[in-house]
Amino acid sequence: MVQELRSSRTRLRRGAAVVLALSVGLASVSPVAAQSLTDRFKSLFGGKSDEPAEAKPAPAPGQPAEDDLDCPQVTVRAGASTYAVGASGKPAVGNDIRFQASITKMARECSRSSAGITARIGIQGRVIAGPAGAPASVEVPLRIAVVQGGIGEKVIASKAYRTTVAMSEGGSVPFTFVAEDLAYPVPAPAVADAYIFYVGFDPQALSPEPKGRKKK
Repeated sequence: MVQELRSSRTRLRRGAAVVLALSVGLASVSPVAAQSLTDRFKSLFGGKSDEPAEAKPAPAPGQPAEDDLDCPQVTVRAGASTYAVGASGKPAVGNDIRFQASITKMARECSRSSAGITARIGIQGRVIAGPAGAPASVEVPLRIAVVQGGIGEKVIASKAYRTTVAMSEGGSVPFTFVAEDLAYPVPAPAVADAYIFYVGFDPQALSPEPKGRKKK
């Protein structure tokens, strides 16, 4: 009987030790594993996650706080999530692909002024070299638009951008682009929830701008 009690106490002590070890392990791992959305957002826009938060000025009378500002969700436009380029004069398929770019992450931030709303849209992606061999650097064409969704979709603002990506010998290079200047009027409260940011690749962004007519 005494031996059984000793064995039972030993098992209880071992069990408590195991629970304590697990709790300590989880406490040390969770802050790293469960990275906050704020940290990911700051990282995407080039900031450091360990920087102290800056004090924000109080909003002007009658103006909403920055946290209350409705900032539309950002998503990839259907059919515009990848961009592939083929060898000269050939379609970008199979062994004729020179490189292919894709979008992996997105984030947005909005600020309001007397002129309207200005959005910062961050895009992360990757360029992968294809069988036909990628050049030393590639131009990635992007388009960002704010759209009022629903029946009869309405484009509120749209801008084309380019970013240059230097390729490496490994043939797989990440890229980050942040658009700072997408501006549009403040939407009416009745339709604000229907607004959305669309991002995607747009090969037309690489087309040269039309030249103006020469003066006589």
